[in-house]
Amino acid sequence: MRVIGTVGLPGSGKSEAAEVARGLDIPVVTMGDVIRAACRDRGLDPATHHGEVATALREENGPAAIAERSLPLVREALEDSDTVLIDGIRSDVEVEAFREAFGEDFELLSIEAPRELRADRLDLRGRDAGVEEGGESLEARDERELGFGMGEAMAMADATVENADSLAAFHDRIETLLTDGLEATEGER
Repeated sequence: MRVIGTVGLPGSGKSEAAEVARGLDIPVVTMGDVIRAACRDRGLDPATHHGEVATALREENGPAAIAERSLPLVREALEDSDTVLIDGIRSDVEVEAFREAFGEDFELLSIEAPRELRADRLDLRGRDAGVEEGGESLEARDERELGFGMGEAMAMADATVENADSLAAFHDRIETLLTDGLEATEGER
């Protein structure tokens, strides 16, 4: 059994890593989907209320709330697969929740990219509302996520991948990590 979590600021490449995993038939549990579902349950648009609901869930149910809602989805995926990727860990508390649940079978991968490149990627993605549509700026999102403990979570990573090259090069690195193990990042940072 292998459970691989990804952590990184918005636009760093977590969703792309998840796509590579799916292409390898590795199930993906996306923590952001848990938040988007909570938005819809509350009658709110995920494109404009994602950050607000993420904060509310943590305030209402504790800092590990989203990890705890994701655990049953990970366990279900493990029934049919030896490896599962958790897309989008946001805090050190969430890392600890997964480490407690899966022990040494849990590995954490930090995906990092420069702010300007992340901003361009988020504009191209078009999934989130921009400031002009009532959404958050990248600076506000970074600040919110770092406030959840993302910086601490990134520091806890077992491996780090810098995602500043071509998409194809990033996909190749992620595929190597998923098939050969996180130790394949030796020499990177």
